Amino acid sequence: MRFLALLPLLFGVSLACRSQDTEPVDALAARVTEGTSRGNIEFVLGDEPDASGDFFQISSHEGKVRVEGNSYVALAAGLNWYLKYVAHVHISWNNLTQPLPQPLPLPRETIRHSTSMKDRYYLNYCTFSYSTAFWDWNRWEKEIDWMALHGVNMPLSVTGIEVVWYNLLKRVGYDSREIGDFIAGPAFMAWWQMNNLEGWGGPNPDSWYRRQEELQKRIVARMSQLGIQPVLPGYAGMVPRDIGRKLGYHIADPGRWCGFPRPAFLSPDDEHFAPFAAMYYEELEKLYGKSRYYSMDPFHEGGNSAGVDLGKAGKAIMAAMKRANPEATWVIQAWQGNPRPALTNALDAGDLLVLDLYSDKNPQWGDKNSPWYREGGFGKHDWLYCMLLNFGGNVGLHGRMNDVVNGYYDACEATAGRTLRGVGTTPEGIENNPVMFELLYELPWRPERFAADDWLDGYLEARYGGQVAPPVKEAWRALEHTVYNMPRSYPGQGTVESLLCARPGFHLTKTSTWGCSELFYSPDSTAKAAFLMASVADRYKGNNNFDYDLVDIFRQAGADRANVVLEAVSDSYDRKDKAAYDALSNEFLNLILQQDSLLATRPEFRVSTWLDAARDCGATPADKLLYVWNASALITVWGDSVAANQGGLHDYSHREWNGLLGGLYYQRWKAFFDWKRRELEGERGLKAPNFYEMERRWAEGGSSADHPYTPR
Repeated sequence: MRFLALLPLLFGVSLACRSQDTEPVDALAARVTEGTSRGNIEFVLGDEPDASGDFFQISSHEGKVRVEGNSYVALAAGLNWYLKYVAHVHISWNNLTQPLPQPLPLPRETIRHSTSMKDRYYLNYCTFSYSTAFWDWNRWEKEIDWMALHGVNMPLSVTGIEVVWYNLLKRVGYDSREIGDFIAGPAFMAWWQMNNLEGWGGPNPDSWYRRQEELQKRIVARMSQLGIQPVLPGYAGMVPRDIGRKLGYHIADPGRWCGFPRPAFLSPDDEHFAPFAAMYYEELEKLYGKSRYYSMDPFHEGGNSAGVDLGKAGKAIMAAMKRANPEATWVIQAWQGNPRPALTNALDAGDLLVLDLYSDKNPQWGDKNSPWYREGGFGKHDWLYCMLLNFGGNVGLHGRMNDVVNGYYDACEATAGRTLRGVGTTPEGIENNPVMFELLYELPWRPERFAADDWLDGYLEARYGGQVAPPVKEAWRALEHTVYNMPRSYPGQGTVESLLCARPGFHLTKTSTWGCSELFYSPDSTAKAAFLMASVADRYKGNNNFDYDLVDIFRQAGADRANVVLEAVSDSYDRKDKAAYDALSNEFLNLILQQDSLLATRPEFRVSTWLDAARDCGATPADKLLYVWNASALITVWGDSVAANQGGLHDYSHREWNGLLGGLYYQRWKAFFDWKRRELEGERGLKAPNFYEMERRWAEGGSSADHPYTPR
């Protein structure tokens, strides 16, 4: 009887424990389904004794969907698989929440997936400038949910690290003005953290530091709730350039990056290295806690290591990290010549995790067809197969579907596969090309090699809510065989660049210094895809994903057409054919205006969305101007005249966006065409338009003409 009397109590405890066990993922599901998962989807958290990685299982139980898994992230990945492949709901950047369909779709049979690839990485330092620089908690909360849904369990997390440095430098005797000269502005934090520049875009007001500290604490706390391990920046030797004069440290001058003087490098031989590193980790832990992973990339993009004993430097960096957390792993980017073999060879296996940052084009893991091939790959060190995809936050349909899929399975089967621990995406900018991110993050859960062509059918059903009209399939086949299968041999980086966004000229082959605008496919391909999508648009009225894709595909078709028209304009000028020149240059200008109007229909493609987010971060009118200038400069001049023109950074982060097309790009091209038209009339000694000045004026006053901000 006593036992029976205890049953309600015991049963209540059991329910409470179960609810508590799954509450973080229950809450996530409710957020992304707008509350409709409550009472419809149940989660069961459990372990399997023989499991060597993660698993999820989806089934139906008493009219509900049951998702089982061995971690919160695995449960979230299972939820996403259910949403895509059973409910035909695609959670995407343009559509981060969506209610479940009614009646509730139930799986017809049990669906189970597992992976031995325990690490799934996300983000790039550059993403925190090109995309997330001005995000608030509401936007970050949605992104963390997106991460978990895609199985991400170790994202880079650098928000608010400037507060660590602020406190550290105060501790060693720097005043606020000196700190402001060192720490970059909000839009340029990424390159300051990567040891590329000092101070540009700043100084930041005190309110910025308070805002970012609070934001990062919330980010880290939410990640912890979901079992996501943030990758925090570790200490690799960066110090202010004036620290030798101010504090007597022995420093190495790492030179310049794209015209900017780099921060100095504190030699590991210096007696101050270990205590300075210790203070850094102490300040980091005070704010955001310890981490299992620390990201460090000394000598990024050509940093001068002359006179530095790389083996000793690597050991000193590792030792400092291990003192902060003996269980921690150093995460390092494989990019260009980094990591230097002399640095990594001195480190023990298991202590280093290498991100093969550009596996989709220039893998280093051991693919002999790659220009960045490393014999023996990363040797004894663990590594991740990563897709970079985007540069500068540029807008464009782009990917290498077949190479991404086959490269992954080739890596698994190669000698380097013995130390392959997972996958990652390392884009400089996000909120674009969702199809490629879905493809990459499904790879670990699919043990058998598959054809991207077959996979695409399932993606389209998820993307558009079930049955897909034949014209839509045909449109996507055209895209799959062109923009989404760019040859690895294609010059430049990232998407085919739109010349609408380029500094004007004739016979152009690129928009940014390191990009390329040459079409490797017929422009009729994207035009065909656009009109096929439009032919059935009425059937998808109100479908957010379809509406977004329709605009994006029409935008791509317009950009491709503009690249062809500009070459015709160039030829007409060479022939001195005034009539053709006038007609073709007007057609090009009209394409800019048409594109500007098209992109005004979606907030994702409006520059005002970007600038308003920056403005909303400001606590005072002066703060707002600073942040809007940061946001404006990043996507135009990028740096001062030296960095923009000689360093090649102008238009690196060009954006095919409404407001920027009409407000700057049209004005540049109009001035150029008018100048060249007067030359055709025989006028001599004409002064060429000063494009840098046009860009600078737009950045400093284009959005705040009454109170322009001028950088120091």
